[in-house]
Amino acid sequence: MVNTRRMARRIRDLFDTGPARLLPQIGLVTDPGQGRVFADIPAAVSPLRRRLEVAQLVSRLLDQQPDLAPRASLYDLADSLADLMDEMQGEGVEPDVLQTLDVSDESGHWKRALGFLEIVQHYFSDSGETPDAQTRQRMIVNALTDEWQEQPPQQPLIVAGSTGSRGTTMALMKAVAKLPQGALVLPGYDFEMPISAWDDLSDALSAEDHPQYRFRKLMDELGIGPQDVQPWTDTPAPCSARNRLVSLALRPAPVTDRWLAEGPELTGLDRACADLTLIEAPSQRDEALAIALRLRKAADEGITSALITPDRMLTRQVTSALDRWGIVPDDSAGTPLQLSAPGRFLRHVSALFHRKLTSESLLTLLMHPLTHMGGERGAHLRLTRELELHIRRKGMPFPDPDQMRIWASLHEDPFTASWMDWLIGAFIDTDGAGPKALIDQVDRHIELSEIIATGCAPTGNNTLWDKEAGIAARSVVDTLRDEAEHGGILSSVDYADLFGAILSQTEVRNPDEPHTKILIWGTLEARVQGADLVILGGLNEASWPEMPTPDPWLNRRMRHDAGLLLPERRIGLSAHDFQQAIGAPQVWLTRSIRSDDAETVPSRWLNRMTNLLNGLPEQGGDKALSDSRHRGDAWLAMARQLEEPGQTAPAPRPSPRPPVMARPNRLSVTEIKRLIRDPYAIYARHVLRLRPLDPLMRAPDALLRGIVTHSVLEQFIHEVRADDRALTAQRLNEIAETILAENVPWPEIRALWAARIVRIADWFVSTEKQRQLRAEPKYFEEQGEVRLDAVEFTLSAKADRIDMDDQGRAHVYDYKTGAPPSTKQQRIFDKQLLLEAAMITRGGFAGIGPADVAEAVFIGLGSTPKEVPAPLDEEPVEQVWDKFETLIQSYFQPEQGYTARRALFKDTDPSDYDQLSRFGEWDVTTDPQAEDLT
Repeated sequence: MVNTRRMARRIRDLFDTGPARLLPQIGLVTDPGQGRVFADIPAAVSPLRRRLEVAQLVSRLLDQQPDLAPRASLYDLADSLADLMDEMQGEGVEPDVLQTLDVSDESGHWKRALGFLEIVQHYFSDSGETPDAQTRQRMIVNALTDEWQEQPPQQPLIVAGSTGSRGTTMALMKAVAKLPQGALVLPGYDFEMPISAWDDLSDALSAEDHPQYRFRKLMDELGIGPQDVQPWTDTPAPCSARNRLVSLALRPAPVTDRWLAEGPELTGLDRACADLTLIEAPSQRDEALAIALRLRKAADEGITSALITPDRMLTRQVTSALDRWGIVPDDSAGTPLQLSAPGRFLRHVSALFHRKLTSESLLTLLMHPLTHMGGERGAHLRLTRELELHIRRKGMPFPDPDQMRIWASLHEDPFTASWMDWLIGAFIDTDGAGPKALIDQVDRHIELSEIIATGCAPTGNNTLWDKEAGIAARSVVDTLRDEAEHGGILSSVDYADLFGAILSQTEVRNPDEPHTKILIWGTLEARVQGADLVILGGLNEASWPEMPTPDPWLNRRMRHDAGLLLPERRIGLSAHDFQQAIGAPQVWLTRSIRSDDAETVPSRWLNRMTNLLNGLPEQGGDKALSDSRHRGDAWLAMARQLEEPGQTAPAPRPSPRPPVMARPNRLSVTEIKRLIRDPYAIYARHVLRLRPLDPLMRAPDALLRGIVTHSVLEQFIHEVRADDRALTAQRLNEIAETILAENVPWPEIRALWAARIVRIADWFVSTEKQRQLRAEPKYFEEQGEVRLDAVEFTLSAKADRIDMDDQGRAHVYDYKTGAPPSTKQQRIFDKQLLLEAAMITRGGFAGIGPADVAEAVFIGLGSTPKEVPAPLDEEPVEQVWDKFETLIQSYFQPEQGYTARRALFKDTDPSDYDQLSRFGEWDVTTDPQAEDLT
């Protein structure tokens, strides 16, 4: 009996290599009955069924005590409680034991937790009729023990590869050890540790995290000592000197003073570290690249190499780096089902029932590779792309069925109409109201998933349930449907959380044929097989060892008093796996000095090894460690060289000169500022006809705020013209609330912008009274244009507001929600109002005709409201127009280029076309390089 299926396959493979012999029966310690039928022991209930039942109990608990945990943690709590039940059953701890715990010194949280544990007591009392898997396993072990006492088997019975860390496994190992031909083959037993050192492992509270603690406990259970454990093979260890070093380094923390006594006796430290390489990479990316390089070399050498780490992010990065050489490692863990294509698809669909559909989530599903796979996938993708552009142009944060049907009606082909009906029915008209029975939740979820996966024009089956990931997803769904009667009534939110939690517990192996000698193992797989080169990666605290999962039910002391496993058990098992793996012929120890956001802490085992070596300079420990680091630095240097992009000349600061006929012959007054400050943006927009892609989700930005504010003020002025009694701050705020409610779907932004209007309302009303004393509001959003005679060019404008006084003079106003430009800025750059005034004098606004301009004023509506007049006295309209004509005529000269970022207000101001101009490879001190275009 072995501890993993991988080990069972490994044994069979070794027998298959020959010579010919009889294959023993190979089973798992988790299935001690090996398929035998025990008439008195019923079949175990499904783990999913038990978790569904426990989840209902936890749900009621959260309803009664909402301060215990947030509702979103429902299934995490249910899983942790189910795990606690499994552990109690596996360790043989009855619920009555928990009631005897002394919680007088504990917080109220632990007392409430113990009170809730009483609710699950019936699962223990009814375990004989409906046992859990752990309970049934213990019942089988007890039955076998009784049977073997009366009729011990005469054939050899061996338990190999297990440390006996769980109570049921420990009981099985004790029973086997007492058989006439029973034997235990212990993995990674430390024969280098002195007999006296085993006495330091007697206290679980101080020694549970030691790699050999489980063996000490096993020996105590069997009534034997360390001297009774014998090597099962005469094959020498690859490096006994390294084993002695690691054995001393990993002594329990309270007795590390033994280093002073035993350290000077260590010999052969140069041999211990000769085949040891230490990688301390600046980042995890550098660590992954160095590991990938070494694995690539190992593939060329034809040696078996294994990366061992519990850090799945590191393994994914290494796998990605190996892909550049076409190497697919044999990864024992695979990919979590929830991250596979079917897993992501099903989770997205489940969210349709409880989240308001946004354009982003709609397009995410429409673009998913499993959507509309029943037929006409190409037409579906084309319409999806066109719909995305329509949503971006219209700024539709939430899909509107009426607007989308209007858009579909513009397409004459019948497929678009049926496609839109499918889209609205599947994504928008989704009934998610009210809690439902779990079976109903599952059925409607899968029904909708298959509708979306099939599409509106099915010509064949969808591919949702195809390949390994699809088959695994189908199995999960079928299991959930079979056990749904035990799930009770769930809301759509709880169902989505439950479904995601169930998917996360399943993994899918890579369907590609992996490299037979490049392996990625978890720590458990590494315990039972070896490799020529072993790379222990991610040696940082919280990664290896992983931090114990917080237990919401029992704290550390309560666990110890109850006879349950301490949190340090996982650390001890990780330490055992580390100690065993580091004994390979060639070993790499790797870590990253920094993670994504902070500096990391080296693994405690790596820290102990380096500290011990540095403390033994007389035996050459510091030099041996330094040599290991130098070898690692050489590989890191190669990794950096691999990432080196090479030298490329930086792009010049562009100043393109397109043909005169291709240059823009029409601009608005607001674009003249851009022509002066950033001519390249005008070239990109009007010559290349490139437009920034509108955001998918319209953000509450300055543009939207300006549009909404203009609408509020325009409606307010119209009402005041009809009835001057409406000229009050109260009425202005009322109009603002109405327009904001119609145009701003974000409640917090709507409240913020309403508050800003309230803040400037009194000021605007008082200044508006003065403005209306000078002139009467006449024109709003008035369109105008003027042609230049010297060149074929038209200047257009849309004036926010133009008032007319009794003398026929125009008063031009422009609203600014931000800070209005200063007088100096208007003279040189921001010529909007000055040009509008010049256009009025030339009759550019047909509804007004030629007229004098009395004033042109920016009305600033920012945090400090103010009026900033245009400098018409310093810049008369004729002078403004002459300068404007000179500017435009210069850009109709072939030698005039459109220079990038010519005179932006700040060097840090962004431009929509910075990436196109390669800004960053040059800066504003770089001379522009003209380029004639054809």
